[in-house]
Amino acid sequence: MVNIKELNPEAGPQAAFGARLRSSREARCWKQDELADLVGYSGRHISAVETGRKPPTLRFSRSIDTVFGFTATAESFERAWGELRHGSLLEGFPEYLGQENRAAEIRMFDVGMIPGPLQTPEYAAAMEEGNVKRGTLTPEQAAERVEALVERQAALVRRTPPMLIVVLDESCIRRPIGGREVMDRQLAHLVEFAGQSHTVLQVAPFSVGERRPFSRLVNLLTMPDRSVMSYVESETNGYLDRELTSVLPLVRSYHQLQAAALSQAESVAMINEVRKGTP
Repeated sequence: MVNIKELNPEAGPQAAFGARLRSSREARCWKQDELADLVGYSGRHISAVETGRKPPTLRFSRSIDTVFGFTATAESFERAWGELRHGSLLEGFPEYLGQENRAAEIRMFDVGMIPGPLQTPEYAAAMEEGNVKRGTLTPEQAAERVEALVERQAALVRRTPPMLIVVLDESCIRRPIGGREVMDRQLAHLVEFAGQSHTVLQVAPFSVGERRPFSRLVNLLTMPDRSVMSYVESETNGYLDRELTSVLPLVRSYHQLQAAALSQAESVAMINEVRKGTP
């Protein structure tokens, strides 16, 4: 008799995916090899996904949905894969991404780090490598974050792109990330970003001092229906807020920040000066 490994769906998202795959298969009285023939994978692959030894891929999840008839339903394995994929992201951030993908206007501010939509792949990889070295992420999670960033940036490339307004604290362009070449390419990318028709880029210099209203990441989204929501982050989670009573003060503060920041021309000039002196 073949020993069937007992599964614990509470062990994590990947374990839950595998346990549901097995239960869906067994509900149809299919053996692993029979399901494997239907989806174009080996029985060993099916076993590895069910027991959590191998993570599912998007292609695999879509194939399973087709066979089980779960495509575009609440039971979709593709949806479960998406939740599993976002497991390496900050709590609250996937919800924000869903709204960012629909926004007509996006306003961003950050301190010490270039915001994700403006990051080059090399800059993003260097940031995540730092997380791996500190032990806050596994190499696999770091790779997932970089891949998710690429997808996030691609989602902002639309026929009618959103208006993207970014104010950077001066620390963002002076904090060296990834070495001289990586940082120089990142700063050059900021200059290119500023030259697009649907973007605004400003730097809030250190001289703004106490007039700078924010001390951490703040994003503001204006949706197609003109409603506004905010997103802020701490070290452990993100929070998306739709309540006007708490969002509008942030909108007002953002306008004050823009008034105190350098103009776009002055900001580009500062970035170019930093490039010349990048260590």
